[in-house]
Amino acid sequence: MTPAGWRRVMIVDDDADIRESLMEFLEDHGFETMGARDGQEALDTLGAADPPPCLIILDLMMPKMDGQTFREKQLEQAPLAGIPVIVISAYRDPGGASREMRAAAWIPKPLNLPVLLRAVRDRCPVA
Repeated sequence: MTPAGWRRVMIVDDDADIRESLMEFLEDHGFETMGARDGQEALDTLGAADPPPCLIILDLMMPKMDGQTFREKQLEQAPLAGIPVIVISAYRDPGGASREMRAAAWIPKPLNLPVLLRAVRDRCPVA
């Protein structure tokens, strides 16, 4: 038996079309989803999430609080620090920003959905 929330994924992206499309795509593949428009909304939502998600898919470029700032604040909070993050961005990963952020993966936009699904399944396995 898997822990509650083991198949829940949070998508953090300011583009509503991308966020909602990813939520629908993952729900079609058996995942529960939750979404946030920016890093601050994600932190607020995670603070109330019971249980927390097994994974966060995080865009970098967002208003209010960007992805890198979100990740720094996430890692400062013990209950949230262990949730892995997959970074999605129109920017490539020059110089290893994903290593600096301790991201589980970096997937460039436009997204290759089979690659994203494989990365999600690797971190939120089926029981």
